[in-house]
Amino acid sequence: MTLSPGFLIVDKPSGVTSFSMVSLVRRLSGVRRVGHAGTLDPLASGVLPVAIGAATRLIEYLDDAPKTYLAVVRLGASTTTYDAEGKVTASADPSGVQREDVQAALVDFVGDIEQVPPRYSAIKVAGKPMYEYARDGADVALKPRRVRVDGIRMLRYENPNAEIEVVCGKGTYIRSLAHDLGERLGCHAHLQALRRTATGGFTLADAHAPDEIVAAHSRADLETLLLAPDRAVERRPAAVFGEASVGEIASGRDVSLASDRTVSVCRAYSASGDFLGVLVPAGNGRWHPEKVLLPSKKD
Repeated sequence: MTLSPGFLIVDKPSGVTSFSMVSLVRRLSGVRRVGHAGTLDPLASGVLPVAIGAATRLIEYLDDAPKTYLAVVRLGASTTTYDAEGKVTASADPSGVQREDVQAALVDFVGDIEQVPPRYSAIKVAGKPMYEYARDGADVALKPRRVRVDGIRMLRYENPNAEIEVVCGKGTYIRSLAHDLGERLGCHAHLQALRRTATGGFTLADAHAPDEIVAAHSRADLETLLLAPDRAVERRPAAVFGEASVGEIASGRDVSLASDRTVSVCRAYSASGDFLGVLVPAGNGRWHPEKVLLPSKKD
């Protein structure tokens, strides 16, 4: 018996890839269509939403929500990868850097900022990931990208380590932030540890360690760990439709719906509470079923 469509939130351990967590869920669930939202580097741990079955069609809506990270930035050395797994490229004595210096520098990284991604990243240039260029020794420059950092809070400072909490939007590299902070302070720095505590509306309270997931599977209890597919769009406005409109949505045909003109995505439900999918404006008061997820369907 395969699982219903939904989200299994994994608390990814440090030292393993995000893909290995997807492979684990795919193997245990018996479902072919499994994907994840927001790749975590092997060094990083924390919240990794894994979508199962038809829920994979909703992954794109998770990117809009802010992400929260706990990061340990180590002052005194920069590395090739901007984290603890890389080779040291430059070093300097950070002993004179005070807590107030770090706090003052962090202010400059809040808001809409220009950020250059690490050379060792999955960003593609001419169809090839940057980390492949870096491993080959090719010097390929990446242009700065505009990202959003909603807030940074200093949690602890014990020179040379600064533990910070970062709330940011999609595309933000905490590794780059750590590197740039070191350059701003004049002592170099890299990311020593990283834990994601929230993403896509999911938090550590929703997450399960791999051992817990394996144990649930052995008890034939994996289904109880699943979260409903509509959790991916729970921050969007919702509309309830009668039987006739439910049939139209199920067939992929436009339906009428009076709504605020600023609304760009709407989740649709039947009168009995079944989640039908996601609608987008089609003009003239009509809405198009962009994603249809009929109840009771399994992959």
